[in-house]
Amino acid sequence: MRIDTENVLRQFRRYTDGYDASDGKTALKIGHTYRVAGLCRLIARSEGMDAQEQELAWLLGMLHDIGRFEQLRRYNTFNDAESVDHAALGLEILFGAEGAAGDGGSDGVIRRYVEDDSEDALIRTAVGMHNVYRVAEGLAPRTEKFCHILRDADKVDILRVNIETPLEEIYNTTTQELYHAEVTEAVMESFYEHHATLRSLKRTPVDHIAGHVSLIYELVFPESVRLVKAQGYWEKLIGFPSRNPKTVRQLAKLHKEMETFLAGKAVRDSRADRACKEENSAL
Repeated sequence: MRIDTENVLRQFRRYTDGYDASDGKTALKIGHTYRVAGLCRLIARSEGMDAQEQELAWLLGMLHDIGRFEQLRRYNTFNDAESVDHAALGLEILFGAEGAAGDGGSDGVIRRYVEDDSEDALIRTAVGMHNVYRVAEGLAPRTEKFCHILRDADKVDILRVNIETPLEEIYNTTTQELYHAEVTEAVMESFYEHHATLRSLKRTPVDHIAGHVSLIYELVFPESVRLVKAQGYWEKLIGFPSRNPKTVRQLAKLHKEMETFLAGKAVRDSRADRACKEENSAL
């Protein structure tokens, strides 16, 4: 499928012009969209995908959060639990109510971005699953890979967002509560299990800090891990200057745990890469 990137950018600007870009939350998601799209392309390139596949990955990044703008307009929040699933809303905007469910024709905006419908099923799946806890089993390998590229790129940039945007605004909390809250024990335990923290476990603002850093455990591609380490946003986030002595100790422990995990992952990825090269050379 040929993708006219200039047209995609033009259509995205046209769409977001319908919302108040002077609002901090709207501006946040516009910037996030461009960065995720770029990260998708980087990750796809690192995986040896051809130019056309790289552009498809980029397109997924441009479309993945299109539901966020309408979510904010309707509910004044990015909290899906308190409003609507933004990925599902995005599919409805892109493909229409029936198309979002995969039931044929579209009365959405997807044809403004791409005339060719050959990748509609993949776009629908990747956008629809970018915010789920786990990608569904049984997907075609190519579709699954694109899903993971989008999800990795989204996670990498979420760490940036948490540094460049006031946490009070992201977590809908007060400065007083943010600086004095503790990490709940369930969230601490979840972090040590080396997987993303379930939303249902989070009770306090600093639970969200730990939860966002825990997204690193879910990264699939070596390039995603390299980007996270190079950017260093996770360390700034986990180094949040809490005024609660207990929380300072908690975050220090989580920092050490993630540091150890990343060091070990670098070794594991290196060994896996070496084994793959040896296997290929023997063929």
